[in-house]
Amino acid sequence: MVGGIRVSGVARGGLALCAALVLSACEEKNTYVPPPPAAVTVAPVLEKPVTRFLELTGNTAAINSVDLEARVQGFLTQINYKDGQFAKKGTVLFVIEQDQYKAQVDQAKAQLAANQAAQVQAEAEYNRQAQLAKQDFASQATLDQARAKRDSAVAEVANAQASLVLAQINLGYTQITAPFDGAVTAHLQDVGALVGYSGPTKLATVVQVNPIWVWFTLSEQEVLRIKEHLAKQGRSLVSITRDVPDLDVQIGLQTETGYPHNGKIDYVAPQVDPNLGTLTVRGIFQNDDFALLPGLFTRVRVPLGAAQTTVLVPDAALNANQLGPYVLTVNADNVVAQTQVTLGQLQADGLRAIQSGLKAGDRIIINGIQRAVPGSKVKVEEGTIVGIAAPAIDQGNKPLAKPAGVAPADAPAVAAPSVAPSVAPSPAPATPKN
Repeated sequence: MVGGIRVSGVARGGLALCAALVLSACEEKNTYVPPPPAAVTVAPVLEKPVTRFLELTGNTAAINSVDLEARVQGFLTQINYKDGQFAKKGTVLFVIEQDQYKAQVDQAKAQLAANQAAQVQAEAEYNRQAQLAKQDFASQATLDQARAKRDSAVAEVANAQASLVLAQINLGYTQITAPFDGAVTAHLQDVGALVGYSGPTKLATVVQVNPIWVWFTLSEQEVLRIKEHLAKQGRSLVSITRDVPDLDVQIGLQTETGYPHNGKIDYVAPQVDPNLGTLTVRGIFQNDDFALLPGLFTRVRVPLGAAQTTVLVPDAALNANQLGPYVLTVNADNVVAQTQVTLGQLQADGLRAIQSGLKAGDRIIINGIQRAVPGSKVKVEEGTIVGIAAPAIDQGNKPLAKPAGVAPADAPAVAAPSVAPSVAPSPAPATPKN
């Protein structure tokens, strides 16, 4: 009887069997079972020719900008353009009343004709007196007077010719024309306004925007770096100045991706500004579609020599710690290692150039970075590194969103891996087996 309840023999045997099983189970010891290796995607680093660039900032500027001014006094009678209109060289834009200046031209022509007639008469008189003097019928004094009148008449003609030219110039000033092809700003004086009465009066401005300039500066450190780079090529800054028309330069606006505008450097300052410690450089760009306007802020990059074979990795495969940027590599035994690298520039295809730390044949983890721990073994899935279109770029040429740049070997499409943290997480604790 158990607890006042009678128990049969069969029940007592069952209870004894259960107690024996419990005791045997408690005697077993807990054993550690390690977790399976983390699955990651691994790819060999990509190698291809890459051009190194010097990245700067600059501003666009009009290649020509001229104020149109009234140089003669008068009332403005015509404005022959619409504000902001593009005008060809020689197009008449403003007209000042011309009646007075036309009359001055006619007056100068009449004076010139009178002086020319007087010259003809003086020439004839001189010739007559010269013949008489040869025959001793005229005195030397009379001949000298005739010569003086002739010379005076010649001078009067020259003076009248100059007055006619001045009158014609003033008449020409009544028409203000475009000095070159360009856009004309809004007019500053209206029809009927008196202009030029107290000096030149500004009427408008003509701005030439095709081609267009881009000005930028190099710091003293950048100049020294370029000088050192040129020395390795057996060149000098003198050669750069001599070969300026052959130097390429690229720019991009703040709303553009990459550097879509290509031009040539056409000026390098002969000396570093001692006050600012900068060297001024200028590039010239074709601007047929007027995509570039004067005064815009631009990103500038200048190629530093020819393309060189460079190691490339996806930007998303990079992490950073106190020592700087690093990638996770996998050796032949599929063991993870943390490799510090020196970063180069972000390429147009979204890949990052690596200046040092990696070499051809090294394998890096491109997916599953969070699951990989340096020193641990991983389960490897082979993949490839592919370039993709670069995202929008800010002033520092850093991507606003990390590109994928990777694809597993059997993946049908490129999938963006998540960004790995700077410190890999600890492995999950082992589950004890009871």
